[in-house]
Amino acid sequence: MLVAIEGIDGSGKGTQAQRLVDALLAEGCTAELISFPQYDATLFGKAIGDFLNGRFGALDEVNPYLVSLLYAGDRFESKVKLETALAQREYVILDRYVASNIAHQGSKVPPAERAEIIHWIKQIEFEIYKLPVPDLVVHLDLPVHAAQELIALKAKRTYTDKAADLQEADAEYLNKVRDVYCELAADPSWVQINCYDEANAAVRSLDEIHHELLALVMGTK
Repeated sequence: MLVAIEGIDGSGKGTQAQRLVDALLAEGCTAELISFPQYDATLFGKAIGDFLNGRFGALDEVNPYLVSLLYAGDRFESKVKLETALAQREYVILDRYVASNIAHQGSKVPPAERAEIIHWIKQIEFEIYKLPVPDLVVHLDLPVHAAQELIALKAKRTYTDKAADLQEADAEYLNKVRDVYCELAADPSWVQINCYDEANAAVRSLDEIHHELLALVMGTK
């Protein structure tokens, strides 16, 4: 089973993906975590790091169609790794996948043009590169203000020396990405987990989100 964990920067994807894999292993299942981008492992991953550090210009200065090729190329370089994991494990958990490319690049074009870039990305990643289609996509939904507070607490990353990269630092941009994710989550193959408790104006606990995610994944198998 191929499960993709999606959401805006700071929504807890990496943390919840790792906790999910650990829990599946504890249940006696075989499971593996793969995170995208593969910043240090692929040529395209290193180029993505450069892009997020501003080497190629500001977010609105680089054509989203060209940016989408970097992310798609990173996954294509990782295709053998992904296929090997699927052949050897009951569960492969992905921290970001194709939907991340769609949400981020789709947020940069007017809504009337969004269908075109979504089709472009799906055609490249699933039809040309023939990457495996996930069995389940989980959207961890979190308001941008809460996500940016969590971003500020992140440990140092290998691809940047900054506290927040180009995407993480731009609240307006992240709000647009979140909007696209919420649109995508209407697909029947997606499930959205609300990570923010509106009544208490606080992020739900890691344990609460983890148990909901684990029950969802094990119940879907």
